[in-house]
Amino acid sequence: MKNITLEKADGVAMLTLNRPAKLNAINEVMLGELNRVMKEVGDDKEVRVLVVTGAGRAFCAGGDFRYEAVRSGKVAAAEAEDQRALYQGIRRGRLLGEAAQLILGLRRLDKPVIAMVNGDAVGGGLDLALACDLRVGSSQARFSTGFIRIALTPDTGATWLLPRLAGLGKALEYLLTGDFFSAEEAFRVGLLNRLVAPEELEKETMDLARRLARGPAVAQRLSKMQVYQGLEMDLEAALGLASTCLLISSNTEDHQEGVRAFAEKRPPAFRGR
Repeated sequence: MKNITLEKADGVAMLTLNRPAKLNAINEVMLGELNRVMKEVGDDKEVRVLVVTGAGRAFCAGGDFRYEAVRSGKVAAAEAEDQRALYQGIRRGRLLGEAAQLILGLRRLDKPVIAMVNGDAVGGGLDLALACDLRVGSSQARFSTGFIRIALTPDTGATWLLPRLAGLGKALEYLLTGDFFSAEEAFRVGLLNRLVAPEELEKETMDLARRLARGPAVAQRLSKMQVYQGLEMDLEAALGLASTCLLISSNTEDHQEGVRAFAEKRPPAFRGR
């Protein structure tokens, strides 16, 4: 892999966007690598939690627009980003490009996903963070939907994710202005679960990731699924799904261990089954 790295330890996989000179902007090659890694992480039974972050001073600057080439006159503005693959896919009836598949892959991964937001998250980079289940952010991070600044509409989930996380009014403000907003504001409106000093970011994130990795994997998986499925359900359907998930989780070894540990007043030793 040329544009990302993947490290695994203690049940946690650390996925790092690794184009620091480009602020980890996502190009077609990186997209392919990210989608392949998502499948690898999903299939790896030893991985219990995924952490996503960026190398260098940015989390992700979004799509890899060739602004320098446009400024120098080498590339026309219409060719700043290569949309040929998306265009050809839509012509063939495939409405979801690789970027959309990545967002869906994060949501559908049956393991907790934490975004460790070390720096600016812009456009598709913001959407990448929003598609994760939890977000821990550095106080130096900044955020912007970005697309409207170059007269584009978001294609990687912002219009669906932002209203559900920040509320309708704030979502529209961010989408229609494209203004940058601070990590403090992101925390205040609920886009960040935790806000920490830059020097504490990795420790705080990894402590959370390892804690989740020690948890009951089946119950975690079913809880995540219920939350996201429930966004599209009425209460009665959600309660029916909850009953089914309860029956499944009550028949796991981890549930029995949890009951024994609670009765014996000791920490449980969950095994993920």
